[in-house]
Formats: sequence, C-alpha cells, structure tokens
Amino acid sequence: ITTYSPLRHWHIGPGKKVGIVGIGGLGHMGIKLAHAMGAQVVAFTTSESKRDAAKALGADDVVVSRNADEMQAHAKSFDFILNTVAAPHSLDAFTALLKRDGTMTLVGAPASPHPSPEVFNLIFKRRAIAGSMIGGIAETQEMLDFCAEHNIVADIELIRADEI
Repeated sequence: ITTYSPLRHWHIGPGKKVGIVGIGGLGHMGIKLAHAMGAQVVAFTTSESKRDAAKALGADDVVVSRNADEMQAHAKSFDFILNTVAAPHSLDAFTALLKRDGTMTLVGAPASPHPSPEVFNLIFKRRAIAGSMIGGIAETQEMLDFCAEHNIVADIELIRADEI
C-alpha cells in the first residue's frame, strides 16, 4: 500500500512516464504496480547489477543514477517519480527529470534529512516534492483486489529463524 497509494493518488496509468527510485522492498513493488497500471516505467538504481532484475519486474528501462549520461537522457520527461530510497541523498538529480507540473513523491524515510533541494529546480517548472505514507482500509482492499487481478505478489526471501 505504501507504493500503491501514491501511484493511485497521482493518477498513474497509460500515457504516464513514471520513475521508480530504488529497487528494494518498496521499489520492486512500485515497478510491478506502475507497470500493471499501464505506465511507462523507468527504474533507477545505483547498481548496474540490478538492471536485469528491474526489467524482469516490469521496468521498460533502467537507469544507473550514477551515470550522468543515462540521467541526462531522461531530463524533463517524467510525469511522476516515486522515490523509495530510505537513505539521505540529493533529490535534485531526480527533480530535474520531472516535466513541468511533475511530482516526485517520497516514501522512503531516512534516519537523517535529505540535503535541501535546489529551489529554482522546482519553481521554474512548477515541480513538486511530496510525501506519502500508507492508505486506509478501503484503499488497501482496492490494492489487494488490483494485485489479485494482475497476479502481483511481493518477492520475498524465506529464511530460518536462526539465520536472522
């Protein structure tokens, strides 16, 4: 629900270009959900090794965010970016990828604040940085129904108690 709720709130669907930052627990579900909603999905990772995994989850393209050329190729092209990273990082590289009126929503909660974003990067294109946490009971049921309809499940790794 943490990734479903903002995708629904910002009306993600066919004709929308969506970025998912981070391919961890939240990010992998964001990719699956945005893909099932019919959006063009681009996954962002710092690890080249996650490129194939992101495509297998449903990403149409994968960008290694440390590669300036790959980032620049997507400048000003996103309607929406869902940022799932729970570590402090510069948001400017991602806000620069948003179209006019685009929104980046943060769902990852770092222990210390992100560096302050560059204000002109926001105001010149009327871009927004928003946050989202979880949905209510009705939206959670809607998400479960959507996941059942599209055969979406969370990828897990089952471990024994003594391996924790």
